Amino acid sequence: MRYTIFDTPIISPILYGVSLLLLRIFGWRKEGELPDIPKYVIVGAYHTSNWDFALAVLFAFAFRAKICWMGKDALFRWPFRPLFRWMGGIPIDRSRPHGTVGESVRAFNENERMIMAITPEGTRRRVQAWRKGFYYIALGANVPILLAFMDFRRKAVGMGPHITPTGDIEADMKTIREFYANVTPRHPELASPPVVEVKTGPDAPSGGR
Repeated sequence: MRYTIFDTPIISPILYGVSLLLLRIFGWRKEGELPDIPKYVIVGAYHTSNWDFALAVLFAFAFRAKICWMGKDALFRWPFRPLFRWMGGIPIDRSRPHGTVGESVRAFNENERMIMAITPEGTRRRVQAWRKGFYYIALGANVPILLAFMDFRRKAVGMGPHITPTGDIEADMKTIREFYANVTPRHPELASPPVVEVKTGPDAPSGGR
């Protein structure tokens, strides 16, 4: 992949040191390590405040993670396109077949290494269920899902386990739900439960390359 802010010479090492310093100043610690695998979807939960984004940026630099994210192509119009791409953004055309999931799977298939960050709630407001796109992206691209967290009670940001999606979304979400049961967001009352609305029948998404 191209250079992004996360691996630009000179800038990236400086931001790595600054991120570690800021986490230490504010009393936060990092836990866990990045897995030694070339491609995966990283799920960040919970998302209940604007502070989550700031912590996520520090988190990415502190772990030296070259994170990318998907955004609708309208966001990447001139003059913002070079900036957003440098920040790890990948434009997607939602009008293409299979929309965001299909475009994300294609991006994985076109790159030898990729870490795609996704917030499954899709909003800071409480919702009844997580969006299941992160799961079908990982399933379709045949890559693991890494569970990342920001625990405001313990003031810890880190990496949890990674799971390989089996295609049984209900069973896999049970594992994900058990992990996040012990994570406390900034606003617990806004935390969306780690469940998804499971669609069955001929229109349900399927995995595979």
